[in-house]
Amino acid sequence: MGIKNYLIEGGSGTGKTSVATELERRGYHVVHGDRVLAYVGDPETGQALAGPPEGADRIVWGYAHWIWPVDKVRAIAADTTHPVTFFCGGSRNFDKFLDLFDKVFVLDIDVETLNRRLDGRPNEPGFEPAERALVLRYHDTRGYLPVGINIDTADTVPSVVDDILARLT
Repeated sequence: MGIKNYLIEGGSGTGKTSVATELERRGYHVVHGDRVLAYVGDPETGQALAGPPEGADRIVWGYAHWIWPVDKVRAIAADTTHPVTFFCGGSRNFDKFLDLFDKVFVLDIDVETLNRRLDGRPNEPGFEPAERALVLRYHDTRGYLPVGINIDTADTVPSVVDDILARLT
């Protein structure tokens, strides 16, 4: 295992990328999971998939098959060249590697603020009406989220990061 590894998860629009960017700005080692790890695959086997089967709801299917390569996550987590590594992003197969993390933080936000954030992201998940409905449903049910320390992201990004860092010890 690496020295310390932390997972920062959350639904679309809760601030994962903003938190990751602020952590990097402060000098922390950050893995942007949605950018460098994620792919569409089978959450059980890890096998890459070309797309949804005929007749499937492509949006629901896509969310359910957004995963990270377990071997790569394990390799990064085992790297001891960084005192701390934050993995930031969403993965539907997190149960395959949760044991690697010292703590798991789950970002959350009130619905009104979430909708405002999603309105401001025209080319991101949750902007289009069908995606928005799914994001709001998952937000309400906490679908596809691990159990962890809830972090309210309604405050400024630096304050949210301060909150996370204060909970590391």
